[in-house]
Amino acid sequence: MEYVYAALLLHSAGKEITEDSVKAVLEAAGVEVDEARVKALVAALEGVNIDEAIQKAAMPMTVAAAPSAVETAAPAEEAKEEAKEEEEEEEEKEEEAIEGLGALFG
Repeated sequence: MEYVYAALLLHSAGKEITEDSVKAVLEAAGVEVDEARVKALVAALEGVNIDEAIQKAAMPMTVAAAPSAVETAAPAEEAKEEAKEEEEEEEEKEEEAIEGLGALFG
């Protein structure tokens, strides 16, 4: 991920994305540079319009209407009941496991 960030930083600064520039950014950040990954990144970005790629990736999110208070109360109560049932089931399983271990030593 650091390699992509380095390329985006260079692009944002208006600098050319080359192997040397990517290495310099990574080294300045204290990242151990893998030459093969740098070469692969620069080759993959060759001919790519980064601004266009960023615009396509940044899709607007639609905001859903907030549910009413009445609608949220019921699921919360159901979740509490389910949590209690799960706790009880876990306790029963633990007790059965302890009983089973007791049979080994009894």
